[in-house]
Amino acid sequence: MSKLLLIEDDHALSDLLSDYLTSQGCTVEQAFDGVAGLEQATSHHYDVILLDVMLPHLDGFEVLKRIRLTHLTPIIMLTAKGDDFDRIFGLELGADDYLPKPFNHRELLARIHAICRRVDFIKQTDQHEQLLSSSHVTLNVAARRVTVNEHVLILTGTEFSILQKLMGKIGHVVSKDVLSQHVLGRRLAPFDRSIDMHVSNLRKKIAQYNDIQCIQTIRGSGYVFLAE
Repeated sequence: MSKLLLIEDDHALSDLLSDYLTSQGCTVEQAFDGVAGLEQATSHHYDVILLDVMLPHLDGFEVLKRIRLTHLTPIIMLTAKGDDFDRIFGLELGADDYLPKPFNHRELLARIHAICRRVDFIKQTDQHEQLLSSSHVTLNVAARRVTVNEHVLILTGTEFSILQKLMGKIGHVVSKDVLSQHVLGRRLAPFDRSIDMHVSNLRKKIAQYNDIQCIQTIRGSGYVFLAE
């Protein structure tokens, strides 16, 4: 059973989503503004946080930034339909996924389940596959810890899963569609740049401590983690 935090200022929509998700076996706690949502998100454990962008007192982006200072809880942003800026900015700040309004409730549930499956998969990874390493990067699956030249990286769950997938196939191209299905639990849609944004964030974090670009883009194919 998933424990969710829904931060949404539209009371009617929040109640509707809460009732639906509860009927599907989830436990849902609600917050109706950014300040209250941030307090709940940082003082309690949740499996997934559903975060609206437009919130009173503290907008969703600021809530996301402050959560990411201390917590890696998976976050799905609820954005305005067709607003590319909101979606891209949210991903750059560390959101795991986004869903434009209006959306089908079943799609939201599917994305929640996909994130929870990813987390469970990481926890259940075989002991023999729990340490992945290259010349400069080491990924410990069991500890959910990544180091670059002995410096610890703070990654979101999505970034960690992407790096784990790429490092598990060092020297081999992994397609964006495979990454999307593995990390987000869905096929890559046309014009969907979510995987690109997560990889971009991952590269920036690695580059803080390593001059060599270890994740290479293979145009039209995907990404490859280079054997250094």
